[in-house]
Amino acid sequence: MDQEKQFYERMESKGVSRRDFMKFCTFLTATMGLSSSFVPKVAEVFAAPAQRPPVIWLHFAECTGCSEAILRSQYPFVDELVLEILSVEYHETIMAAAGQQAEDQLHAAVKKYDGKFICVVEGAIATKFNGGWGKIGGRTFLDIGKEVCTKAAGVICIGSCSSFGNIQAAAPNPGGYVSVGEALGLKTVNIAGCPPNPVNFVGTVVNYLLLGKLPALDDLGRPLFAYGKSIHDQCPRRSHFENDEFVEEFGSEEAAEGYCLYKVGCRGPETYNNCPIAKFNAGTSWPVQAGHPCIGCSEPEFWDKFTPFYEEL
Repeated sequence: MDQEKQFYERMESKGVSRRDFMKFCTFLTATMGLSSSFVPKVAEVFAAPAQRPPVIWLHFAECTGCSEAILRSQYPFVDELVLEILSVEYHETIMAAAGQQAEDQLHAAVKKYDGKFICVVEGAIATKFNGGWGKIGGRTFLDIGKEVCTKAAGVICIGSCSSFGNIQAAAPNPGGYVSVGEALGLKTVNIAGCPPNPVNFVGTVVNYLLLGKLPALDDLGRPLFAYGKSIHDQCPRRSHFENDEFVEEFGSEEAAEGYCLYKVGCRGPETYNNCPIAKFNAGTSWPVQAGHPCIGCSEPEFWDKFTPFYEEL
């Protein structure tokens, strides 16, 4: 009870009311595909966690945009909540240590929590020339991955770079960049997107803490609660286009058809994600709502497969 009270006091001090927090838990529970009866249990995961699993967060070939998407989010306060439920032992972006001190912390954490930590990975891994196209502390991404990821209880790839290779793996790919799973021969949970919505990462972690297991995955290793439906199937523009009243408002089917962005290259029909539901920027909007066609960033090889982006497939 004291732990829960202290949690709410910390949230209040950061401008997060209990009401706002419960709204977030309701939103997260719905996003995860759980019934409303789980809302109090989801809240308890944050307010009074039974455990804080150790996390080692690695950065390989990436832009750090996935970390920034989480750390700089306002709603749903993901940055604060993640640090409440996870014991982040190593994360280059947020840790105070640098250089050899940071390397020492990584080795110490892997040794201390061998087989018990969650490894979160941003970025693809170079495989050509013995992984020589990417190094940290004199060691290749490939060597670090073999040392760290293989000793984790589970590996979560955040972002399309670690999930599928992404832009680093685009043609001609001289470094031989591939996904973490392919480079290391591991089964990974893939939170795809460039960047992914932070709520999909949090939902995956909460599912593990709440139910003691990872969420159901699709054939690409992505959580079904977030990637089970196509963008097109959930898109408000599509539902408007198919609505007779909307056609009547525009005056003709031809005028209404211009509202859908498929003709200007929207990859929504080929892309699976929950962007129309979860949205970005404090839950305010998402690319298609802002008038930009979906580019399919949560799909494998999207850079090669979907370009040029502004032409109809």
